[in-house]
Amino acid sequence: MAIAGSLALTAFAVPSSAVASQGRTASHAHAVDPEDAALAFDAGAYTTLTVAVDGQPVKVRSYKELCYVADPVAAAAQQSGINGSTTIGNTRCGYESMNVFVPETAFDDQRAPVYFAVNNAGWMASYIKASVTDGASYNSATSNVGAALKAGYVFVDVANRSRGLVGADGSSPGKAPAAAVDAKAAVRYLRLNDAAMPGSAERIVVNGTSGGGALSSILGASGNSAEYDSHLAAIGAAGIDAEGRSTLRDDVFAVDAYCPITDLGNADTAYEWLYNVLGTRDATGSNATPEDAAEIAAGFPAYEKSLKLRNPDGSRLTADDMLDTIEKEVIRSAETYMKADPANTVPALGATFDITSGGPGGTTTKSYVNDWIDVDNATDKVLSVDMAKYLKFVATQATLKTTPAFDAVGVHGNTTSRTETNLFGPYTQTYMNYTEWSWNHNDVAGDGSGADDTGLTWDQYTGRRSTTLDDQIHLIDPMDFVGTSADTAPNWYVRNGTRDRDTSFIVSVNLDRALEADQQVKNVDYRLAWNQPHAGNYDVPEAMAWIAEVVGKAGDPLATPHHGPVSRQPHRQSRP
Repeated sequence: MAIAGSLALTAFAVPSSAVASQGRTASHAHAVDPEDAALAFDAGAYTTLTVAVDGQPVKVRSYKELCYVADPVAAAAQQSGINGSTTIGNTRCGYESMNVFVPETAFDDQRAPVYFAVNNAGWMASYIKASVTDGASYNSATSNVGAALKAGYVFVDVANRSRGLVGADGSSPGKAPAAAVDAKAAVRYLRLNDAAMPGSAERIVVNGTSGGGALSSILGASGNSAEYDSHLAAIGAAGIDAEGRSTLRDDVFAVDAYCPITDLGNADTAYEWLYNVLGTRDATGSNATPEDAAEIAAGFPAYEKSLKLRNPDGSRLTADDMLDTIEKEVIRSAETYMKADPANTVPALGATFDITSGGPGGTTTKSYVNDWIDVDNATDKVLSVDMAKYLKFVATQATLKTTPAFDAVGVHGNTTSRTETNLFGPYTQTYMNYTEWSWNHNDVAGDGSGADDTGLTWDQYTGRRSTTLDDQIHLIDPMDFVGTSADTAPNWYVRNGTRDRDTSFIVSVNLDRALEADQQVKNVDYRLAWNQPHAGNYDVPEAMAWIAEVVGKAGDPLATPHHGPVSRQPHRQSRP
Protein backbone atom coordinates (compact mmCIF):
# COMPACT_ATOMS: atom_id res chain seq x y z
CA MET A 1 0.00 0.00 0.00
CA ALA A 2 1.58 3.27 -1.09
CA ILE A 3 2.10 5.68 1.82
CA ALA A 4 1.26 8.70 -0.33
CA GLY A 5 -2.05 7.17 -1.22
CA SER A 6 -2.92 6.32 2.36
CA LEU A 7 -2.59 9.98 3.38
CA ALA A 8 -5.19 11.26 0.94
CA LEU A 9 -8.21 9.03 1.29
CA THR A 10 -10.75 11.77 0.58
CA ALA A 11 -9.05 13.33 -2.43
CA PHE A 12 -10.39 10.90 -5.01
CA ALA A 13 -13.84 10.56 -6.53
CA VAL A 14 -15.09 6.99 -6.77
CA PRO A 15 -17.74 5.68 -9.18
CA SER A 16 -21.01 4.94 -7.40
CA SER A 17 -20.89 1.44 -8.84
CA ALA A 18 -17.66 0.72 -6.99
CA VAL A 19 -19.13 2.02 -3.74
CA ALA A 20 -22.21 -0.14 -4.21
CA SER A 21 -20.08 -3.17 -4.95
CA GLN A 22 -18.04 -2.71 -1.81
CA GLY A 23 -21.21 -2.37 0.22
CA ARG A 24 -22.48 -5.67 -1.17
CA THR A 25 -19.40 -7.66 -0.35
CA ALA A 26 -17.62 -6.13 2.62
CA SER A 27 -18.63 -6.93 6.16
CA HIS A 28 -18.34 -3.35 7.39
CA ALA A 29 -18.38 0.16 5.99
CA HIS A 30 -15.00 1.68 5.23
CA ALA A 31 -13.42 4.74 3.67
CA VAL A 32 -12.68 4.31 0.00
CA ASP A 33 -9.00 3.80 -0.66
CA PRO A 34 -7.49 5.71 -3.61
CA GLU A 35 -5.98 2.52 -4.95
CA ASP A 36 -9.45 0.97 -5.01
CA ALA A 37 -10.65 4.04 -6.91
CA ALA A 38 -7.91 3.49 -9.48
CA LEU A 39 -9.20 -0.06 -10.02
CA ALA A 40 -12.74 0.94 -10.93
CA PHE A 41 -14.18 -1.06 -13.85
CA ASP A 42 -15.28 0.84 -16.95
CA ALA A 43 -18.33 -1.01 -18.27
CA GLY A 44 -18.19 0.81 -21.59
CA ALA A 45 -14.58 0.01 -22.45
CA TYR A 46 -15.16 -3.10 -24.53
CA THR A 47 -14.95 -4.35 -28.07
CA THR A 48 -17.51 -6.73 -29.54
CA LEU A 49 -16.38 -10.10 -30.86
CA THR A 50 -18.43 -12.62 -32.79
CA VAL A 51 -17.68 -16.31 -32.26
CA ALA A 52 -19.49 -19.54 -33.08
CA VAL A 53 -20.51 -21.98 -30.39
CA ASP A 54 -21.84 -25.27 -31.75
CA GLY A 55 -22.22 -23.54 -35.08
CA GLN A 56 -24.35 -20.71 -33.72
CA PRO A 57 -23.12 -17.09 -33.70
CA VAL A 58 -22.55 -15.56 -30.26
CA LYS A 59 -21.65 -11.95 -29.61
CA VAL A 60 -19.12 -11.43 -26.83
CA ARG A 61 -18.02 -8.25 -25.12
CA SER A 62 -14.25 -8.28 -24.63
CA TYR A 63 -12.60 -6.25 -21.87
CA LYS A 64 -8.89 -6.41 -22.62
CA GLU A 65 -6.02 -6.64 -20.14
CA LEU A 66 -7.66 -5.16 -17.06
CA CYS A 67 -4.88 -4.60 -14.53
CA TYR A 68 -6.26 -5.96 -11.27
CA VAL A 69 -3.71 -4.32 -8.96
CA ALA A 70 -2.79 -0.68 -8.48
CA ASP A 71 0.95 -1.26 -8.11
CA PRO A 72 1.91 -4.09 -10.50
CA VAL A 73 5.39 -5.57 -10.56
CA ALA A 74 7.13 -4.54 -13.78
CA ALA A 75 8.45 -7.38 -15.94
CA ALA A 76 11.35 -7.55 -18.37
CA ALA A 77 10.40 -7.48 -22.05
CA GLN A 78 12.23 -10.76 -22.64
CA GLN A 79 10.86 -13.78 -20.78
CA SER A 80 11.80 -17.46 -20.75
CA GLY A 81 8.80 -19.73 -20.38
CA ILE A 82 8.01 -23.41 -20.83
CA ASN A 83 8.03 -23.01 -24.61
CA GLY A 84 11.23 -20.97 -24.80
CA SER A 85 12.14 -17.31 -24.87
CA THR A 86 9.49 -14.78 -25.82
CA THR A 87 9.03 -11.03 -25.97
CA ILE A 88 6.02 -9.66 -24.12
CA GLY A 89 4.14 -6.51 -25.02
CA ASN A 90 2.73 -5.49 -21.64
CA THR A 91 5.70 -5.15 -19.32
CA ARG A 92 3.78 -3.02 -16.82
CA CYS A 93 0.95 -5.41 -16.00
CA GLY A 94 1.01 -8.38 -18.37
CA TYR A 95 1.39 -10.79 -15.49
CA GLU A 96 -1.18 -9.13 -13.22
CA SER A 97 -4.13 -8.50 -15.51
CA MET A 98 -7.22 -10.28 -16.77
CA ASN A 99 -9.23 -10.55 -19.96
CA VAL A 100 -12.97 -10.60 -19.37
CA PHE A 101 -15.36 -12.07 -21.95
CA VAL A 102 -19.09 -11.58 -21.54
CA PRO A 103 -21.49 -13.55 -23.79
CA GLU A 104 -24.56 -11.67 -24.93
CA THR A 105 -26.86 -13.63 -22.59
CA ALA A 106 -24.92 -12.17 -19.65
CA PHE A 107 -24.64 -8.55 -20.81
CA ASP A 108 -27.10 -7.42 -18.13
CA ASP A 109 -26.95 -10.44 -15.84
CA GLN A 110 -25.42 -9.87 -12.42
CA ARG A 111 -26.27 -13.39 -11.31
CA ALA A 112 -24.23 -15.25 -13.95
CA PRO A 113 -21.34 -17.37 -12.64
CA VAL A 114 -17.82 -16.18 -13.36
CA TYR A 115 -15.59 -18.88 -14.89
CA PHE A 116 -12.16 -17.85 -13.59
CA ALA A 117 -9.43 -19.58 -15.62
CA VAL A 118 -5.85 -19.65 -14.35
CA ASN A 119 -3.63 -20.77 -17.18
CA ASN A 120 -0.24 -21.49 -15.64
CA ALA A 121 1.46 -24.84 -16.15
CA GLY A 122 4.20 -26.29 -13.97
CA TRP A 123 3.79 -23.39 -11.52
CA MET A 124 5.34 -21.18 -14.24
CA ALA A 125 4.38 -17.52 -14.56
CA SER A 126 1.35 -17.03 -16.79
CA TYR A 127 1.31 -14.05 -19.15
CA ILE A 128 -2.12 -12.70 -20.08
CA LYS A 129 -3.87 -14.76 -22.75
CA ALA A 130 -7.15 -14.56 -24.62
CA SER A 131 -9.14 -17.79 -24.72
CA VAL A 132 -11.84 -16.07 -26.79
CA THR A 133 -10.85 -14.59 -30.15
CA ASP A 134 -12.92 -12.96 -32.85
CA GLY A 135 -14.18 -15.39 -35.48
CA ALA A 136 -13.21 -18.51 -33.52
CA SER A 137 -15.44 -21.59 -33.34
CA TYR A 138 -16.02 -23.65 -30.20
CA ASN A 139 -17.62 -27.00 -29.53
CA SER A 140 -19.33 -26.97 -26.16
CA ALA A 141 -18.88 -30.74 -25.83
CA THR A 142 -15.10 -30.50 -25.94
CA SER A 143 -14.18 -26.89 -25.14
CA ASN A 144 -14.62 -25.50 -21.64
CA VAL A 145 -14.48 -22.03 -23.20
CA GLY A 146 -17.35 -22.78 -25.57
CA ALA A 147 -19.34 -24.53 -22.84
CA ALA A 148 -18.95 -21.57 -20.47
CA LEU A 149 -20.05 -19.07 -23.13
CA LYS A 150 -23.00 -21.27 -24.10
CA ALA A 151 -24.07 -21.51 -20.46
CA GLY A 152 -24.04 -17.72 -20.18
CA TYR A 153 -21.06 -17.54 -17.85
CA VAL A 154 -18.62 -14.64 -17.77
CA PHE A 155 -15.27 -16.10 -18.85
CA VAL A 156 -12.15 -14.58 -17.29
CA ASP A 157 -8.56 -15.34 -18.26
CA VAL A 158 -6.31 -14.49 -15.30
CA ALA A 159 -2.57 -13.89 -15.58
CA ASN A 160 -0.29 -14.27 -12.58
CA ARG A 161 3.31 -14.02 -11.50
CA SER A 162 5.07 -17.24 -10.60
CA ARG A 163 8.36 -19.03 -11.09
CA GLY A 164 10.48 -18.14 -14.07
CA LEU A 165 9.27 -14.54 -14.22
CA VAL A 166 12.05 -12.04 -14.91
CA GLY A 167 11.45 -8.63 -13.39
CA ALA A 168 12.35 -5.37 -15.08
CA ASP A 169 15.25 -5.09 -12.64
CA GLY A 170 16.48 -8.59 -13.44
CA SER A 171 15.14 -10.10 -10.20
CA SER A 172 12.73 -13.03 -9.83
CA PRO A 173 9.50 -11.47 -8.49
CA GLY A 174 7.38 -14.55 -9.12
CA LYS A 175 8.55 -16.50 -6.09
CA ALA A 176 5.93 -18.04 -3.83
CA PRO A 177 3.41 -16.96 -2.75
CA ALA A 178 3.16 -14.51 -5.70
CA ALA A 179 0.83 -16.71 -7.78
CA ALA A 180 -1.63 -17.17 -4.92
CA VAL A 181 -1.44 -13.49 -3.98
CA ASP A 182 -2.16 -12.43 -7.56
CA ALA A 183 -5.10 -14.83 -7.85
CA LYS A 184 -6.54 -13.39 -4.65
CA ALA A 185 -6.00 -9.87 -5.98
CA ALA A 186 -7.94 -10.79 -9.12
CA VAL A 187 -10.84 -12.08 -7.01
CA ARG A 188 -10.77 -8.86 -5.00
CA TYR A 189 -10.92 -6.83 -8.22
CA LEU A 190 -14.07 -8.71 -9.20
CA ARG A 191 -15.59 -8.12 -5.76
CA LEU A 192 -14.70 -4.44 -5.77
CA ASN A 193 -16.45 -4.00 -9.12
CA ASP A 194 -19.23 -6.53 -8.65
CA ALA A 195 -22.06 -4.04 -9.07
CA ALA A 196 -20.55 -2.58 -12.24
CA MET A 197 -19.56 -5.82 -13.95
CA PRO A 198 -21.76 -8.50 -15.51
CA GLY A 199 -21.75 -11.72 -13.53
CA SER A 200 -21.61 -12.35 -9.81
CA ALA A 201 -18.46 -12.33 -7.71
CA GLU A 202 -20.38 -14.59 -5.33
CA ARG A 203 -20.34 -17.33 -7.99
CA ILE A 204 -16.65 -17.49 -8.98
CA VAL A 205 -15.66 -20.93 -10.29
CA VAL A 206 -11.87 -21.31 -10.52
CA ASN A 207 -10.51 -23.62 -13.22
CA GLY A 208 -6.93 -24.80 -13.67
CA THR A 209 -4.76 -27.76 -14.67
CA SER A 210 -1.44 -29.00 -13.24
CA GLY A 211 0.21 -25.93 -11.69
CA GLY A 212 -3.08 -24.19 -12.43
CA GLY A 213 -4.90 -26.97 -10.59
CA ALA A 214 -2.64 -26.34 -7.62
CA LEU A 215 -3.20 -22.58 -7.83
CA SER A 216 -6.96 -23.16 -8.02
CA SER A 217 -6.69 -25.34 -4.93
CA ILE A 218 -4.78 -22.89 -2.75
CA LEU A 219 -7.07 -20.06 -3.85
CA GLY A 220 -10.09 -22.16 -2.96
CA ALA A 221 -8.68 -23.33 0.36
CA SER A 222 -7.35 -20.09 1.84
CA GLY A 223 -10.23 -17.66 1.43
CA ASN A 224 -9.92 -14.45 3.47
CA SER A 225 -6.84 -15.55 5.38
CA ALA A 226 -5.12 -12.52 6.91
CA GLU A 227 -1.76 -14.16 6.28
CA TYR A 228 -1.79 -12.77 2.75
CA ASP A 229 -2.74 -9.19 3.61
CA SER A 230 0.78 -7.75 3.67
CA HIS A 231 1.54 -9.38 0.31
CA LEU A 232 -1.69 -8.00 -1.14
CA ALA A 233 -0.90 -4.53 0.19
CA ALA A 234 2.51 -4.57 -1.51
CA ILE A 235 0.95 -4.82 -4.98
CA GLY A 236 -1.97 -2.47 -4.35
CA ALA A 237 -4.66 -5.14 -4.34
CA ALA A 238 -8.24 -4.00 -3.90
CA GLY A 239 -9.66 -4.01 -0.39
CA ILE A 240 -6.57 -3.34 1.72
CA ASP A 241 -6.94 -0.15 3.76
CA ALA A 242 -4.30 2.34 4.91
CA GLU A 243 -3.60 0.25 8.00
CA GLY A 244 -3.09 -2.89 5.92
CA ARG A 245 -6.40 -4.44 6.96
CA SER A 246 -8.66 -6.30 4.57
CA THR A 247 -11.97 -4.70 3.65
CA LEU A 248 -12.95 -7.07 0.82
CA ARG A 249 -13.20 -10.85 0.56
CA ASP A 250 -11.20 -13.21 -1.63
CA ASP A 251 -13.01 -16.49 -1.00
CA VAL A 252 -14.48 -18.25 -4.04
CA PHE A 253 -17.60 -20.30 -4.70
CA ALA A 254 -16.16 -23.38 -6.41
CA VAL A 255 -12.94 -25.02 -7.56
CA ASP A 256 -12.63 -27.05 -10.78
CA ALA A 257 -9.11 -28.47 -10.53
CA TYR A 258 -7.28 -31.03 -12.65
CA CYS A 259 -4.14 -32.96 -11.62
CA PRO A 260 -3.11 -30.38 -9.02
CA ILE A 261 0.66 -30.22 -8.49
CA THR A 262 0.31 -29.23 -4.88
CA ASP A 263 1.56 -30.00 -1.35
CA LEU A 264 5.03 -29.33 -2.78
CA GLY A 265 6.73 -29.49 0.60
CA ASN A 266 5.84 -33.18 0.79
CA ALA A 267 5.39 -34.11 -2.87
CA ASP A 268 8.85 -35.68 -3.21
CA THR A 269 8.20 -37.95 -0.23
CA ALA A 270 4.83 -39.06 -1.58
CA TYR A 271 6.28 -39.63 -5.06
CA GLU A 272 9.23 -41.75 -3.97
CA TRP A 273 7.14 -43.82 -1.59
CA LEU A 274 4.52 -44.64 -4.24
CA TYR A 275 7.01 -45.54 -6.94
CA ASN A 276 9.35 -47.53 -4.70
CA VAL A 277 7.06 -49.40 -2.30
CA LEU A 278 6.28 -51.96 -5.03
CA GLY A 279 9.55 -51.56 -6.91
CA THR A 280 8.18 -49.46 -9.78
CA ARG A 281 11.38 -47.48 -10.30
CA ASP A 282 13.44 -50.67 -10.51
CA ALA A 283 10.89 -52.38 -12.77
CA THR A 284 10.98 -49.52 -15.27
CA GLY A 285 14.73 -48.85 -15.13
CA SER A 286 14.26 -45.39 -13.62
CA ASN A 287 16.04 -45.77 -10.29
CA ALA A 288 19.34 -44.01 -10.94
CA THR A 289 19.89 -43.20 -7.27
CA PRO A 290 18.18 -45.94 -5.21
CA GLU A 291 19.69 -44.85 -1.91
CA ASP A 292 18.31 -41.33 -2.39
CA ALA A 293 14.89 -42.69 -3.35
CA ALA A 294 14.80 -44.91 -0.26
CA GLU A 295 15.84 -42.07 2.06
CA ILE A 296 13.15 -39.74 0.72
CA ALA A 297 10.44 -42.42 0.75
CA ALA A 298 11.23 -43.29 4.36
CA GLY A 299 9.66 -40.04 5.54
CA PHE A 300 6.25 -40.77 4.06
CA PRO A 301 4.62 -42.91 6.80
CA ALA A 302 5.20 -40.26 9.47
CA TYR A 303 3.95 -37.50 7.19
CA GLU A 304 0.77 -39.35 6.24
CA LYS A 305 0.07 -40.19 9.87
CA SER A 306 0.48 -36.53 10.84
CA LEU A 307 -2.40 -35.49 8.56
CA LYS A 308 -4.91 -37.53 10.61
CA LEU A 309 -7.10 -38.14 7.58
CA ARG A 310 -9.83 -40.74 7.30
CA ASN A 311 -11.22 -42.88 4.52
CA PRO A 312 -14.94 -42.83 3.64
CA ASP A 313 -15.51 -45.82 5.95
CA GLY A 314 -14.07 -43.88 8.89
CA SER A 315 -10.75 -45.75 9.05
CA ARG A 316 -7.49 -43.84 9.38
CA LEU A 317 -5.67 -43.16 6.13
CA THR A 318 -2.05 -44.18 6.70
CA ALA A 319 0.85 -45.57 4.71
CA ASP A 320 -0.33 -49.04 5.72
CA ASP A 321 -3.55 -48.75 3.72
CA MET A 322 -2.59 -46.15 1.10
CA LEU A 323 -2.12 -48.71 -1.68
CA ASP A 324 -5.50 -50.26 -0.88
CA THR A 325 -7.05 -46.79 -0.95
CA ILE A 326 -5.56 -45.99 -4.37
CA GLU A 327 -6.66 -49.40 -5.67
CA LYS A 328 -10.24 -48.69 -4.59
CA GLU A 329 -10.10 -45.35 -6.38
CA VAL A 330 -8.83 -47.03 -9.56
CA ILE A 331 -11.65 -49.57 -9.36
CA ARG A 332 -14.21 -46.82 -8.83
CA SER A 333 -12.78 -44.96 -11.81
CA ALA A 334 -13.03 -47.96 -14.14
CA GLU A 335 -16.52 -48.93 -13.02
CA THR A 336 -17.79 -45.36 -13.32
CA TYR A 337 -16.40 -45.25 -16.85
CA MET A 338 -18.02 -48.55 -17.87
CA LYS A 339 -21.40 -47.62 -16.39
CA ALA A 340 -21.47 -44.22 -18.10
CA ASP A 341 -22.02 -45.64 -21.60
CA PRO A 342 -22.55 -49.16 -23.01
CA ALA A 343 -19.83 -48.36 -25.55
CA ASN A 344 -17.29 -47.81 -22.78
CA THR A 345 -15.31 -51.00 -22.29
CA VAL A 346 -12.00 -51.88 -20.67
CA PRO A 347 -9.60 -54.18 -22.57
CA ALA A 348 -9.59 -57.76 -21.39
CA LEU A 349 -6.50 -59.22 -19.77
CA GLY A 350 -3.97 -59.84 -22.53
CA ALA A 351 -5.61 -57.31 -24.86
CA THR A 352 -4.16 -53.84 -25.35
CA PHE A 353 -4.71 -50.28 -24.30
CA ASP A 354 -4.20 -48.19 -27.44
CA ILE A 355 -3.00 -44.81 -26.22
CA THR A 356 -2.92 -41.82 -28.59
CA SER A 357 -0.78 -38.86 -27.61
CA GLY A 358 0.62 -35.77 -29.23
CA GLY A 359 -0.47 -32.33 -30.24
CA PRO A 360 -0.43 -29.85 -33.14
CA GLY A 361 2.76 -31.37 -34.51
CA GLY A 362 1.14 -34.77 -34.93
CA THR A 363 -0.12 -37.68 -32.91
CA THR A 364 1.17 -41.16 -32.23
CA THR A 365 -0.62 -44.26 -31.01
CA LYS A 366 1.11 -46.88 -28.88
CA SER A 367 -0.24 -50.16 -27.57
CA TYR A 368 0.27 -51.45 -24.05
CA VAL A 369 -0.72 -54.95 -22.98
CA ASN A 370 -3.28 -55.03 -20.20
CA ASP A 371 -1.72 -57.24 -17.58
CA TRP A 372 -3.02 -55.42 -14.53
CA ILE A 373 -6.83 -55.01 -14.49
CA ASP A 374 -9.43 -57.75 -15.00
CA VAL A 375 -13.00 -56.62 -15.63
CA ASP A 376 -16.38 -57.98 -16.60
CA ASN A 377 -17.66 -55.50 -19.17
CA ALA A 378 -21.07 -57.20 -19.20
CA THR A 379 -21.69 -56.29 -15.56
CA ASP A 380 -19.48 -53.18 -15.43
CA LYS A 381 -17.46 -54.70 -12.60
CA VAL A 382 -13.74 -54.83 -11.87
CA LEU A 383 -12.70 -58.32 -10.81
CA SER A 384 -9.13 -57.58 -9.73
CA VAL A 385 -6.27 -55.10 -9.92
CA ASP A 386 -2.58 -55.94 -9.65
CA MET A 387 -1.15 -52.75 -8.12
CA ALA A 388 2.49 -53.54 -8.89
CA LYS A 389 1.69 -54.03 -12.57
CA TYR A 390 -0.66 -51.01 -12.57
CA LEU A 391 2.04 -48.65 -11.32
CA LYS A 392 4.47 -50.13 -13.85
CA PHE A 393 1.83 -49.49 -16.57
CA VAL A 394 1.62 -45.83 -15.48
CA ALA A 395 5.41 -45.41 -15.39
CA THR A 396 5.96 -47.16 -18.73
CA GLN A 397 4.01 -44.60 -20.76
CA ALA A 398 5.86 -41.61 -19.32
CA THR A 399 9.26 -42.04 -17.68
CA LEU A 400 9.20 -41.34 -13.98
CA LYS A 401 10.57 -38.02 -12.83
CA THR A 402 14.06 -37.76 -11.37
CA THR A 403 14.84 -38.39 -7.72
CA PRO A 404 13.90 -36.03 -6.20
CA ALA A 405 10.98 -35.20 -8.49
CA PHE A 406 10.13 -31.63 -7.44
CA ASP A 407 13.15 -30.19 -5.61
CA ALA A 408 16.13 -31.43 -7.62
CA VAL A 409 18.10 -28.27 -8.35
CA GLY A 410 21.28 -28.02 -6.31
CA VAL A 411 21.38 -31.74 -5.56
CA HIS A 412 24.33 -33.77 -6.89
CA GLY A 413 25.55 -30.73 -8.81
CA ASN A 414 22.31 -30.36 -10.75
CA THR A 415 21.72 -26.77 -11.87
CA THR A 416 19.73 -27.44 -15.05
CA SER A 417 16.66 -29.28 -13.73
CA ARG A 418 13.32 -27.60 -14.42
CA THR A 419 11.81 -28.69 -11.09
CA GLU A 420 9.91 -26.29 -8.86
CA THR A 421 13.00 -25.33 -6.82
CA ASN A 422 13.06 -21.86 -8.41
CA LEU A 423 9.59 -21.14 -7.03
CA PHE A 424 11.23 -20.51 -3.65
CA GLY A 425 13.76 -18.19 -2.07
CA PRO A 426 14.27 -14.40 -2.20
CA TYR A 427 13.68 -12.38 -5.36
CA THR A 428 17.42 -11.87 -5.67
CA GLN A 429 18.26 -15.57 -5.70
CA THR A 430 17.68 -17.96 -8.61
CA TYR A 431 16.42 -20.82 -6.45
CA MET A 432 16.33 -22.25 -2.96
CA ASN A 433 15.73 -25.83 -1.86
CA TYR A 434 12.43 -26.11 -0.03
CA THR A 435 12.47 -29.69 1.29
CA GLU A 436 14.59 -30.99 4.13
CA TRP A 437 16.21 -33.78 2.12
CA SER A 438 17.25 -31.57 -0.79
CA TRP A 439 18.42 -28.80 1.53
CA ASN A 440 20.65 -31.18 3.43
CA HIS A 441 21.94 -32.75 0.17
CA ASN A 442 22.61 -29.53 -1.72
CA ASP A 443 26.23 -29.54 -2.92
CA VAL A 444 26.35 -26.64 -5.38
CA ALA A 445 28.76 -24.15 -3.86
CA GLY A 446 27.73 -20.50 -3.95
CA ASP A 447 24.05 -20.97 -4.79
CA GLY A 448 22.97 -19.66 -1.38
CA SER A 449 20.95 -22.76 -0.63
CA GLY A 450 21.60 -25.71 1.63
CA ALA A 451 23.79 -26.49 4.59
CA ASP A 452 26.93 -26.20 2.45
CA ASP A 453 26.43 -22.46 1.89
CA THR A 454 24.51 -21.41 4.99
CA GLY A 455 26.23 -23.63 7.51
CA LEU A 456 22.79 -24.53 8.85
CA THR A 457 20.81 -27.73 8.72
CA TRP A 458 17.21 -27.55 7.52
CA ASP A 459 15.87 -27.45 11.07
CA GLN A 460 18.32 -24.75 12.06
CA TYR A 461 17.59 -22.61 9.01
CA THR A 462 13.80 -22.85 9.14
CA GLY A 463 13.89 -22.37 12.90
CA ARG A 464 15.26 -18.85 12.57
CA ARG A 465 12.73 -16.08 13.07
CA SER A 466 13.98 -14.25 9.97
CA THR A 467 13.49 -17.23 7.63
CA THR A 468 10.66 -16.78 5.11
CA LEU A 469 11.15 -20.00 3.15
CA ASP A 470 8.79 -21.94 5.41
CA ASP A 471 6.17 -19.22 4.92
CA GLN A 472 6.53 -19.52 1.15
CA ILE A 473 5.88 -23.27 1.33
CA HIS A 474 2.92 -22.78 3.64
CA LEU A 475 1.20 -20.03 1.67
CA ILE A 476 0.82 -22.13 -1.49
CA ASP A 477 -0.26 -25.37 0.21
CA PRO A 478 -4.04 -25.95 0.44
CA MET A 479 -3.47 -28.74 2.96
CA ASP A 480 -2.40 -26.07 5.47
CA PHE A 481 -5.72 -24.21 5.14
CA VAL A 482 -8.43 -26.82 4.62
CA GLY A 483 -10.03 -27.50 7.97
CA THR A 484 -8.85 -24.23 9.52
CA SER A 485 -10.73 -20.96 10.05
CA ALA A 486 -9.97 -19.85 6.48
CA ASP A 487 -13.09 -19.59 4.30
CA THR A 488 -12.57 -22.65 2.14
CA ALA A 489 -14.70 -22.85 -1.02
CA PRO A 490 -17.87 -24.90 -0.41
CA ASN A 491 -17.73 -26.74 -3.78
CA TRP A 492 -14.89 -28.81 -5.25
CA TYR A 493 -14.53 -30.82 -8.47
CA VAL A 494 -11.11 -32.53 -8.58
CA ARG A 495 -9.83 -34.93 -11.23
CA ASN A 496 -6.51 -36.77 -11.55
CA GLY A 497 -5.96 -39.13 -14.49
CA THR A 498 -5.32 -42.82 -13.78
CA ARG A 499 -2.30 -42.57 -16.12
CA ASP A 500 -0.88 -39.40 -14.58
CA ARG A 501 2.69 -39.89 -13.38
CA ASP A 502 3.47 -36.16 -12.94
CA THR A 503 2.69 -36.32 -9.23
CA SER A 504 1.75 -39.07 -6.83
CA PHE A 505 -1.91 -40.14 -6.68
CA ILE A 506 -1.46 -39.70 -2.94
CA VAL A 507 -1.53 -35.92 -3.31
CA SER A 508 -5.05 -35.73 -4.75
CA VAL A 509 -6.34 -38.48 -2.43
CA ASN A 510 -5.12 -36.53 0.59
CA LEU A 511 -6.71 -33.32 -0.70
CA ASP A 512 -10.01 -35.11 -1.18
CA ARG A 513 -10.00 -36.63 2.31
CA ALA A 514 -9.11 -33.28 3.88
CA LEU A 515 -11.92 -31.52 2.00
CA GLU A 516 -14.44 -34.18 3.02
CA ALA A 517 -13.57 -33.54 6.67
CA ASP A 518 -13.97 -29.75 6.41
CA GLN A 519 -17.44 -28.74 7.63
CA GLN A 520 -17.40 -25.66 5.40
CA VAL A 521 -17.20 -27.84 2.29
CA LYS A 522 -20.62 -28.93 1.05
CA ASN A 523 -19.80 -30.73 -2.19
CA VAL A 524 -16.70 -32.70 -3.16
CA ASP A 525 -16.70 -34.51 -6.50
CA TYR A 526 -13.34 -36.27 -6.61
CA ARG A 527 -12.28 -39.08 -8.87
CA LEU A 528 -9.34 -40.57 -10.68
CA ALA A 529 -10.33 -39.98 -14.31
CA TRP A 530 -10.26 -43.25 -16.24
CA ASN A 531 -7.37 -43.68 -18.67
CA GLN A 532 -6.46 -40.00 -18.65
CA PRO A 533 -2.86 -38.69 -18.54
CA HIS A 534 -1.59 -35.49 -16.96
CA ALA A 535 -4.18 -33.20 -18.53
CA GLY A 536 -7.37 -31.27 -17.87
CA ASN A 537 -10.76 -30.24 -19.22
CA TYR A 538 -11.22 -33.60 -20.96
CA ASP A 539 -14.66 -34.09 -19.41
CA VAL A 540 -16.32 -30.79 -20.28
CA PRO A 541 -19.99 -31.92 -20.25
CA GLU A 542 -19.57 -33.63 -16.87
CA ALA A 543 -17.71 -30.73 -15.28
CA MET A 544 -20.11 -28.11 -16.61
CA ALA A 545 -23.11 -30.14 -15.44
CA TRP A 546 -21.55 -30.22 -11.97
CA ILE A 547 -21.06 -26.44 -12.02
CA ALA A 548 -24.67 -25.91 -13.10
CA GLU A 549 -25.84 -28.18 -10.29
CA VAL A 550 -23.94 -26.45 -7.47
CA VAL A 551 -24.87 -23.02 -8.82
CA GLY A 552 -28.53 -24.04 -8.92
CA LYS A 553 -28.46 -25.37 -5.38
CA ALA A 554 -26.84 -22.19 -4.07
CA GLY A 555 -29.74 -20.02 -5.21
CA ASP A 556 -29.82 -16.33 -6.10
CA PRO A 557 -26.50 -14.64 -5.20
CA LEU A 558 -28.22 -11.27 -4.96
CA ALA A 559 -30.89 -12.56 -2.60
CA THR A 560 -28.44 -14.11 -0.15
CA PRO A 561 -25.42 -11.80 0.14
CA HIS A 562 -22.42 -12.89 2.15
CA HIS A 563 -22.15 -11.29 5.58
CA GLY A 564 -19.23 -13.23 7.01
CA PRO A 565 -15.88 -11.90 8.20
CA VAL A 566 -13.72 -10.10 5.67
CA SER A 567 -10.40 -11.49 6.86
CA ARG A 568 -9.59 -14.50 8.98
CA GLN A 569 -6.38 -15.80 10.50
CA PRO A 570 -6.13 -19.58 10.06
CA HIS A 571 -4.54 -21.78 12.66
CA ARG A 572 -1.35 -22.78 10.94
CA GLN A 573 -0.83 -26.51 10.94
CA SER A 574 2.55 -27.85 11.98
CA ARG A 575 4.20 -29.83 9.21
CA PRO A 576 6.84 -32.53 9.58
